[in-house]
Amino acid sequence: MRAQFGEAWDLLFSPAIAHRGLWSPDGPPENSLGAFQAACQAGYGIELDVHITSDGEAVVFHDNTLRRMTGREGRVKDHTAADLSHMSLKGTEETIPTLLEALAVIGHRALVHVELKTPFGEVGPLEQRVHEILMDHAGPTCVIGFNPYSHAWFADRFPGVLRGLDSYRWNDEATHISPEQRKAFARLEHVAIARPHFLAMSLDTVGLPEVAVHRKAGMPVIAWTARTPDQAEAARPHCDNIIFEGFRA
Repeated sequence: MRAQFGEAWDLLFSPAIAHRGLWSPDGPPENSLGAFQAACQAGYGIELDVHITSDGEAVVFHDNTLRRMTGREGRVKDHTAADLSHMSLKGTEETIPTLLEALAVIGHRALVHVELKTPFGEVGPLEQRVHEILMDHAGPTCVIGFNPYSHAWFADRFPGVLRGLDSYRWNDEATHISPEQRKAFARLEHVAIARPHFLAMSLDTVGLPEVAVHRKAGMPVIAWTARTPDQAEAARPHCDNIIFEGFRA
C-alpha cells in the first residue's frame, strides 16, 4: 500500500487526526478554516465533512440541516455554495467553506480525511465533485464515509483514491436510523461492497474480534471519536490511529 499511496499511507498511522479540525467552544468552530489552520499549526491530521450544494459544489459541513451551526432553517443541499458562504458559524466570523477553500488553507501540511455525507440512493454527484477537487490538490488526502456504495463508486472508477470505510455497532433502538440505512450503510459485512483500504471504527467497536480479523489481515483501523485522553489510551491497543476532539492528543 505504501507503494500505491505514498505519503498518505504513512500519515494514516501518525499523527493523530483532529475531528472536524482543531476546534473548541471558545475558539474556531468545527469544520471552519480557523479550525483547520489550528490543526495544521499543531501538527495533526484533519477529518472534515462534505455535502453537495444545490449548484453542485462540495462544502465543508457536518449536519444535513443548518440550525445547530448557523441558527438558520433548511438543509445544506437546498442552498448554493455562495449562499452558504455568507452564513456565520456559531456567531463567529467564520463561514461555511467549500472543500476547495479548505484544502487551499491546509495545503500539504496535513493528511485530510474527507468524509462524504452522501445520502442513501444519491451516490454520484458528491463523489464526482470531490474527486475533481482532490485530483487538483497537491497534499495527501483520503475519503471516508458510512455509505458503502459511495466507496464502491470510487473503487470502480478511481481505485487510486485512498478510502476508509466508517462503521459502528448498530443499535436496534436507534430511531434516527431508517430501515433503508440499516440495510445500506456501512457495517463490517459491507466491506466486500466498499472494498476499502482501511476501516474507521467507533470506539465501542475497535476491540471486537471481527475488527481484529481485518486488522490482522493488514487493513489498518482508525478509531473515532476519542473525547478524553483516557478514551484514546483505551483504544490504542486495538487501532492504528485516533480521531479526537476536545483535548490535545
